[in-house]
Amino acid sequence: MALSTSANFIKYLLFLFNFFFVITGVIIMAVGLTVQGAYHSFRDILDAKFFSIPTFLVVIGSFIFVIAFFGCCGAYKENYCMTLTFSVLLILIFILELAAGISGYVLRNDTRELVSNALNSSMKSYGGEHSGDITLIWDEIQVDFDCCGVYNSSDWGRNNNAKFNETFLPMTCCRPQTGAVGYVSCPDTSSNTLRKTGCIDSFGDFIKAHAVSLGAAGIALAVVQFFGILFACYLAKQIKLQGVSSY
Repeated sequence: MALSTSANFIKYLLFLFNFFFVITGVIIMAVGLTVQGAYHSFRDILDAKFFSIPTFLVVIGSFIFVIAFFGCCGAYKENYCMTLTFSVLLILIFILELAAGISGYVLRNDTRELVSNALNSSMKSYGGEHSGDITLIWDEIQVDFDCCGVYNSSDWGRNNNAKFNETFLPMTCCRPQTGAVGYVSCPDTSSNTLRKTGCIDSFGDFIKAHAVSLGAAGIALAVVQFFGILFACYLAKQIKLQGVSSY
């Protein structure tokens, strides 16, 4: 017994959805890998929370390729069991993506505090004998984001007073001086050479923007999966009602 016209339409629509479903899997993996790459250089100072969500999205993206197989085979063979399995797995993916999206937005709200704590605690290790990675990360942050300290340059003397004070700072707190020869310094806080902006603003905004990307990707793609769930559930119901299950 053949499927009804509407069920056949849903069947082919499900094929089309699976094509877009695979694309969403690629997008999710791309977003996760991109954010992981952006955070990778700062792995020694950032909280583990910043890496868990992108890793979660990469795993979900990989899982989607397996789920798409059940969707295509179930629709093509008009197999109730496979179509139902596809529906259940879609619901699971929907929940996971929604959770990842919400976690991304929650992380966005906590970004400033988490980044501030990470930067303040890591300052103590700057210039240490076994803290080359921390030193390198701080130098990269201060140069790339044109900043100094967490909130300002005085943070160095407060958090690492064994090495720094108000006039003795890491050289990356100073912008390169054009044409400078010999000894170079920038202890004068009124000078344009000293980077006066705290890294919590520029670097914090960078981290926050990626957290927003994770949240937006998770929620937007969860909406796409919701329609796939409706299609798959309807098709499974029609297959069962019209007795065309192949098992």
